[in-house]
Amino acid sequence: MALSIIPQYVLIKLLAYFPEFVERHYSNGLYPILSKLERYALGWIPFSFGDVVYTIGGIYILRWLYLNRKRIRKDFKNWLIDIFAAVSIVYFAFHLFWGINYYRKPLDENLDLNRDYTTAELVSFVQRLIPKANAIHMEITHNDTVKVDMPYSKKELLRKAPLGYQNLSEEFPHLEYHPQSVKFSLYSLPLTYMGFSGYLNPLTNEAQVDKLIPSYKLPTTTCHEVAHQLGYAAENEANFIGCLAAMNHEDIYFRYSGYIFGLRHCMNEIYRRDETLFEILVEKIDPGILKNYNEAEAFWDTYDNPLEPLFKLSYNSFLKANNQAKGMESYNYVVALLVNYFEKNSL
Repeated sequence: MALSIIPQYVLIKLLAYFPEFVERHYSNGLYPILSKLERYALGWIPFSFGDVVYTIGGIYILRWLYLNRKRIRKDFKNWLIDIFAAVSIVYFAFHLFWGINYYRKPLDENLDLNRDYTTAELVSFVQRLIPKANAIHMEITHNDTVKVDMPYSKKELLRKAPLGYQNLSEEFPHLEYHPQSVKFSLYSLPLTYMGFSGYLNPLTNEAQVDKLIPSYKLPTTTCHEVAHQLGYAAENEANFIGCLAAMNHEDIYFRYSGYIFGLRHCMNEIYRRDETLFEILVEKIDPGILKNYNEAEAFWDTYDNPLEPLFKLSYNSFLKANNQAKGMESYNYVVALLVNYFEKNSL
């Protein structure tokens, strides 16, 4: 069992060369069945079952290490075999229940979109996106200087956010989302200090959301994690699908969250390319929208700590090891999908 990790690793690396096979037989074959089974089994539980499993597993590991501490010197070989046997089981479960999705066909190929875009194309898209975001903001607040406050509790936002997939599934039937399995993480506080707003538990297929984040961020964060749940492992693809789901929501507050989410990523990219151009465009955004952005920045500044870069460095390495060469930078590649998708479709 310990040695099985070697052929497993080789097989996973081989799958990277066959994205069509992964797309057809796993991402659109076995995985949707496994995902629905897990969501039916665990989605009704009101708390994060996966976080409880992690807690029990962590305690068990610490207990096992303590009880077997003397074996390190006396029986190091068998101690090491036990370790690798456990790692092999987790490695197998991770890939079987979700991880193979990292090796599916890129979304831009499935949607027949270009991968690249020019600064002119980005600016053209932003010049269409800003009026749309401003219009939704004004419809809600009737005052361009007032930030949007969600009229729902965070529990209601968590429950309602996935409903955006109902409208989105009319265009993309494979994005139909039922049953739901979206939970607040029991570890929201440490998750915040680590600098993350949510994650998908790959073993229980529960979408986990940080309940401490600003309310206006909850819709897009939840939709992002649901996109992971539907089999889109790449961060830029989950950002794109989550953004579309929020934009297509029937509730205007959820649409607002989606539009300003996309706008912020695009503006960040413009800033990276041309700061002068950024300053010109940002003047066209309603001050109330900018106040929502500042709200999120202030929130994360409150939880800033010296260990956060280490956690993000670890996750960056994890992403690179799982077929995302750009690591955490891949979150920002959502801009290419947005620009090229809305080149063909209306906002």
